[in-house]
Amino acid sequence: MSDKLSKVKEILGEVFDLNRAAAVLGWDQQVNMPPGGAEARGQQLATLGKIAQEKFISDEVGSLLEDLKKEFSDTETDEGAMIRVAARNYDKARRVPPEFIAEQALAATKAIEAWVEAKGKSDFSIFRPHLEKNLELIKKYVSFFPPAAHPYDVLLDDYEPGLPTAEVREIFDNLRPKQVALIKAIGGAKQIKSDFLQKPLNEKKIWDFSERVIAEFGYDFKRGRQDKAPHPFETTFSVNDVRITNRYEKSEPLATLFSAMHECGHALYELGGNPAYERTPLAGGASLAVHESQSRMWENLVGRSLPFWQHFYPDLKKTFPSQLDGVNVKSFYKAINKVKPSFIRVNADEATYNLHIMLRLEIEIGMVEGSIEVKDLPEIWNAKMRDYLGITPPDDAQGVLQDIHWSYGAIGYFSTYALGNIISAQLWEKINREIKNLEEQIRKGQFAELREWLRVNLHQYGHKYDPRDLVRRVTGQDIDPAAYVRYLTKKYTDVYGL
Repeated sequence: MSDKLSKVKEILGEVFDLNRAAAVLGWDQQVNMPPGGAEARGQQLATLGKIAQEKFISDEVGSLLEDLKKEFSDTETDEGAMIRVAARNYDKARRVPPEFIAEQALAATKAIEAWVEAKGKSDFSIFRPHLEKNLELIKKYVSFFPPAAHPYDVLLDDYEPGLPTAEVREIFDNLRPKQVALIKAIGGAKQIKSDFLQKPLNEKKIWDFSERVIAEFGYDFKRGRQDKAPHPFETTFSVNDVRITNRYEKSEPLATLFSAMHECGHALYELGGNPAYERTPLAGGASLAVHESQSRMWENLVGRSLPFWQHFYPDLKKTFPSQLDGVNVKSFYKAINKVKPSFIRVNADEATYNLHIMLRLEIEIGMVEGSIEVKDLPEIWNAKMRDYLGITPPDDAQGVLQDIHWSYGAIGYFSTYALGNIISAQLWEKINREIKNLEEQIRKGQFAELREWLRVNLHQYGHKYDPRDLVRRVTGQDIDPAAYVRYLTKKYTDVYGL
């Protein structure tokens, strides 16, 4: 290894460590920290963020990267890919003052606590000034970069490198009418009985059941854990410490299970990364859309499939005999796949889920453009819910306050959920061509070959390839909703007898 490569890896490793230490503090904030610790935690995160930024954007790092780009010009090699990704990140980070990073971290910490309180009281006014501050900082962040075709491009690029807003809109415009047509067809079919799903479940029993399921998926509890938090998430501290959080909802008791499968999908991606990429810019997933393809795959394409429940349903019924008395596996399968417009995105069925994402994308674009003001969000949110889904949230908690993302300044993020759905179906078609008996394996509770296929073809590459390039390498296609439409049509034709 050249001296310059060794030196830049040393510095990048230290930046990596600082960011992962901040992740530990962020996890603790949502899992363990008492509310009174918010101000001090904000200062701690601000300090770490500032130090990491200063260390990364130093002239020394810039000079090393410039020299190394010439020495490692072949980006197919790990070293060349690492320098390419580091140089790209450096160019972006160099535009953002360390003081701004600290200010944003402090604002986000306060906003998260305000969001928790506002959601608990279903009162948007508590959160409003914090979201206004976050939005002000987001617009300031955009101003650090050269003008793009759309200001939202700058934000989207942080989560989905190289994918412009116009292309996301084109993909969604292609998908939306097909999903709406499917929803209308389902609306005319005989409706499915699902009231038994709302029966209360013992919280500890469904929590333990969820852990048995994800352990069978391959989540290694020696390298991870599941804790309670206001909003489920996955966080990575190292390739050997990948944690998830979850929650219990009285109104949707099975949501704990599906959230566990979702976050497990994220975790398996991180756990399957190449250990050699640890403490380098290649660690982690290629993008949030690719990451969401993994979480949505395990939650839905696996976890809401009939073969999956042919394996797990006897255990679930044994765990909750009174709640599932008289309900056979096919009835249960249909019930968990029932299509009904709902207020809460994370609990939405597959047919309507993407409409929640498209709604949020429109709102975020409006906020960034300035055509939507924060003070008007509850009314705008409710109006768009009526337009998209035909329902009106009864309160702020089930409407504009339902997601945590805006509290920590994650604007530019939401489209990746729907893009993840699309990519998951493209991957699924490829996997089923290569694993001929996959359905039978799932029916037997065997997930090792699926997990290994994903590790070999996707997970191990981390950030080595840009997301669109990675999708093309694995599936032979660009990001295209056709496979997802085929998947939904086939599934709901079976469920509803269309």
